[in-house]
Amino acid sequence: MLWALDQRELPWREEWLELRSASQVAEAIRRLAIRGAPLIGVAAAFALALELQRRPAAEALAPAYEVLRTTRPTAVNLVRALDRVKAAVQEVGADEAADRAWAEAQAIRRQGEEDSRLLAQHGAELLAGVRTVLTHCNTGALAAPGRGTALAVIAELHARHGLAKVLATETRPLLQGARLTTYELARLGIPHQLIVDSAAAGLVASGSVDAVVVGCDRVAANGDVANKVGTYGLALAAQATRVPLVVVGPTSTIDLESPAGDQIVIEERDPQEVRQAMGSPLATEDTPCANPAFDVTPAELVSALVTERGVARPVSGAAITALALA
Repeated sequence: MLWALDQRELPWREEWLELRSASQVAEAIRRLAIRGAPLIGVAAAFALALELQRRPAAEALAPAYEVLRTTRPTAVNLVRALDRVKAAVQEVGADEAADRAWAEAQAIRRQGEEDSRLLAQHGAELLAGVRTVLTHCNTGALAAPGRGTALAVIAELHARHGLAKVLATETRPLLQGARLTTYELARLGIPHQLIVDSAAAGLVASGSVDAVVVGCDRVAANGDVANKVGTYGLALAAQATRVPLVVVGPTSTIDLESPAGDQIVIEERDPQEVRQAMGSPLATEDTPCANPAFDVTPAELVSALVTERGVARPVSGAAITALALA
């Protein structure tokens, strides 16, 4: 059995899901009960192990792999984790497959925790002296093993130097910033304010922000970054006012098979997420909606990419390849 904190219920209730099969884990990922690019990779790895434990036969692997692979098309960590578990069990018998899969899933989780530690270290060194940070979506321990990605950097900055304030966008349509980032910042004791998404560019332009720090779901070979929708607008505002936009993510988010950002598949989610906010209607049921979950920020708008292996600055294809293959 896999236990997962249901992120749809936060911050009001801490409820745990009991997940007993790959299809149940896939549904939890699809519905964003489990979310965050690195974390869904870990969850998917354990889901394959769970399925092999439930049905210890070689033919159980392929359908479980496929149902998990198709849950979230933009984040590359998911497929990377599935491929690692699949490779780990390839040469063993059915009686050993579940144990080998669990061991590999645990290794992926432990690596994620170490990645988080190193991300925090490299990012805090890069941003030493920054006092006010703006962040978008949720990138903490709810989104990745350890302390997270971008929020791990923010937490380390605060621990080392004491931040004056973190500005967290609400992050429509599912309010990951309003619900989850403020929840984590409060638990960490970091001073923060919640802002509506449309206030972010003006606050950057006003000089109220020293740096914009965000996570990533996929990085193309040329350094273009796919992240939560709204990141591109923040990048434009940051460039216009010479505020650094720093992207934080493990090298498992780098996809050398995507030459540029226009090759990244952008997940289009249910329009109902736009028509409603936490179940309350915002528009009539017949209102047409577009709901891209991500957008792509060109590499030239990214001041630095912080990974567990070091920092790409400036962000270029050569720097990205060097980090990915290090």
